[in-house]
Amino acid sequence: MKAIVITKPGEADVLALSERPVPQPQSKEVLIKVAAAGINWPDVAQRRGQYPPPPGASIDIPGLEIAGVVSAVGPDSSMWNIGDRVCALVTGGGYAEYCCAPEGQCLPIPPNLSFVEAASLPETYFTVWSNVIDRGQLKPGETFLVHGGAGGIGVAAIQIAKAWGARVYTTASSDEKCSFCERLGAVKAINYKLHAFKDVIKNLTNGKGVDVILDIIGGSYTPDNLHALSEDGRLVMINHTGGDLASVSLSLIMRKRLTLTGSTLRSRDVAFKSAIAVNLKKTVWPWLISGSIKPVIYQTYPLEEAAVAHRQMELSLQLGKIVLEL
Repeated sequence: MKAIVITKPGEADVLALSERPVPQPQSKEVLIKVAAAGINWPDVAQRRGQYPPPPGASIDIPGLEIAGVVSAVGPDSSMWNIGDRVCALVTGGGYAEYCCAPEGQCLPIPPNLSFVEAASLPETYFTVWSNVIDRGQLKPGETFLVHGGAGGIGVAAIQIAKAWGARVYTTASSDEKCSFCERLGAVKAINYKLHAFKDVIKNLTNGKGVDVILDIIGGSYTPDNLHALSEDGRLVMINHTGGDLASVSLSLIMRKRLTLTGSTLRSRDVAFKSAIAVNLKKTVWPWLISGSIKPVIYQTYPLEEAAVAHRQMELSLQLGKIVLEL
């Protein structure tokens, strides 16, 4: 099969088209003939040598989310049949013509979605559900802030949180991105290059702050995140692109009874991810089928142009997801 491999850590041009054996599904796995694969920041970090894959994952073929057709099922697999249209969360290997996935981490492609649209869902939707609904304990009627609203995580978080019944705020780097986020459902999108988000949030919430923040920045954002939280607020961190270290006020945390937490999804076991899939199918998939929430595709590239797609990703100009088509 054709696959995109990371030839060595580095810039986007280290991605190369190569020939690899078709993987064989193991127990409770399915083999998927890939029609489209989503691109995510962890792929870029892995390419740079900053995010090593967990044990058992593909070492040099990136890609964490795919959509396609089941072409084979492994031993003891009973959830899917050959020919089923599925999208799946995988630990790697998605930039290829074939990829194996645990059967529990697959979801049916809604009939109104294309392969490209479906490939943009798993990594971001699994991440948002796990961190906003499960870990952050966002409740209907509460207020929610997500940073980077125009990216893949932001687009998913805005739509899911709004459908969940929350009042949603976000930050973005331009007025164009802010308008895009508000069209998606954010009550207010804050251009962080022009305004201090913690001050705007305080004004928008009459001084109370928001109940939950989903943060992809870390670093210097952390103190302002704490100030922007309400009493009993929850800060959930899923990346630290702005730095790994932060100085925080412990008295503020104690006084407001704040919760600081975080997670990475890729290293979690199949049972954990499969449980998220069950909740997504039950709650979020009906929203996708009805059209109340929908994937947003910024641009697609053929598999052979994965390096071009990565360079596009690194420009951070996208409104929605970048997807590879096979």
